[in-house]
Amino acid sequence: MRKRVVVIATALFLILGFIGGGLYLYAQNAARSIPRSSALAGVAHPSSDGATNILLLGLDSRRDNNGNDLPRALLDTMHVGSSSSVGGYNTNTIILIHVPANGRQAIAISIPRDDYVAVPGYGMRKIKEAYGLAKYYGESDLVKKGVQNPQRERLSRDLGRAATIATITNLLDVPIDHFAEVNLVSFYDLSRALGGIQVCLNHSVNDAQYSGASFQAGLQIINGVDALKFVRQRHGLVNGDLDRTHRQQAFISGAITKLRSDGVFSDLGKMQSLIAVAKKDVVIDENWDLLKFLPHARNLTSGHITFYTLPIDHYAARNGQSVNIINESLGKAFVQNLFYPDKKPIITPGSPIPTPSPGHAAKANGVPVGGGTIPCVN
Repeated sequence: MRKRVVVIATALFLILGFIGGGLYLYAQNAARSIPRSSALAGVAHPSSDGATNILLLGLDSRRDNNGNDLPRALLDTMHVGSSSSVGGYNTNTIILIHVPANGRQAIAISIPRDDYVAVPGYGMRKIKEAYGLAKYYGESDLVKKGVQNPQRERLSRDLGRAATIATITNLLDVPIDHFAEVNLVSFYDLSRALGGIQVCLNHSVNDAQYSGASFQAGLQIINGVDALKFVRQRHGLVNGDLDRTHRQQAFISGAITKLRSDGVFSDLGKMQSLIAVAKKDVVIDENWDLLKFLPHARNLTSGHITFYTLPIDHYAARNGQSVNIINESLGKAFVQNLFYPDKKPIITPGSPIPTPSPGHAAKANGVPVGGGTIPCVN
């Protein structure tokens, strides 16, 4: 099944879990120090059944949260190019997580970055472009008004976040209660803070020209730069971006397994490192009470989550770009079936409702490790 999306923010839900664990020791400090955003102001609509929908965004940006270029030496180390040549403000990873109020299995749906959808105010676009378009035009207006950085960066990014939230809400017809966002360097920082993650590859790979990924087949530990190369590779993979999403979900599975087996929450040094990553690389909405979310965070990092991907109908070319064409009615039904199984989704008469099935590769091909299963991916 086409299952997963691109770059970085697979780490997001893990970061939330880490914050949850760390809050036992650093509740007041951690909650105050994580950067906040007002992008959900006037937009959030709490779910009537008490469930929580969380939007996770990963930016393919080579800049920090204040709009400053990342250090050249760090970019070279990460093999990702410079902010002037690549990486802008595309949301290359979009994951929507549904956490039921009754404690049932959480659901995570990846929305492929090249899905061709209606972006309010900008027409039909790749969904990844909503953020960057709104940020660019919003920032241009702020420049004319004389607003300086870092305030200009913060305000224009909020416009990008709001545009992405509106696009997804319209597309899937579900409320978004909270969101979290990370940039490119967060994945590098997070993998280092964890001290390495076990992953499994079906085949050896060598992508020296693009991501720099070079790995042997089988079970192995990745860390730092190698972790970033692992989740960024798409060249040389049969399904390109969609295979890259498999890598990210594999990283999540490995991280969950490590959390369960390595006692991270009881290791003061590791907790401090993880919280430092959250302070530097994560932005969350201003109304998210992390203390109240703590039980859900602990539940997620116990592995009580199943991954899916919004179905793609076919591929096409639009305005000189390769895009994913989706059936919006069926997409909404797909999400409603997963998030609200007790409700009957409304779709066009005569249209078959997609049957959701877990996209987790571990069910068919995986290696038991540390009380969990590490999926083997391409």
